[in-house]
Amino acid sequence: MLRWLDRFCHWLAATPLSQALQSETWIVPALQTVHILCVALVFSSALLIDLRIFGAVSRAQPEAGVAARFLPSLWWPLPVLLATGSLLISAEPARSLENPSFQIKMALLVAAIAVTYAYQRPLRHDAEYWHRTGQRRHAARLVAAASAALWIGIILAGRWIAYTQE
Repeated sequence: MLRWLDRFCHWLAATPLSQALQSETWIVPALQTVHILCVALVFSSALLIDLRIFGAVSRAQPEAGVAARFLPSLWWPLPVLLATGSLLISAEPARSLENPSFQIKMALLVAAIAVTYAYQRPLRHDAEYWHRTGQRRHAARLVAAASAALWIGIILAGRWIAYTQE
């Protein structure tokens, strides 16, 4: 592993915050619980939007309406995930930062946020953007497939953090 990352992990583990998080047995499980609940909220929101794009759920509702309903539930938990994730990293820096599964999870997260934003951005100006042409309809389905795959990958990679180590 990169020497600088190893040094950073040792430094972070020695900070007062990390020491405090490590000394209380209830803090890490509580943080993990909040983190997992937020992941579930983000994933379920993204999945409902993706399934609507494919026409598998809520066919009576327009896609833009489903997106308007569930996109906020996708975005507001992200800062909570950032906060709980940062604290979990602080509690056990090497377990996360040096872990290939964590690194994959972070790469997938960046991609999922980009895909979600790419879907949402045109809807701000035109609620029917993804319906204007057959080509856009096809693009929306590709975005939905990518979104679902990325969020599933994030969950799997996050789960594998406990079982993989560099």
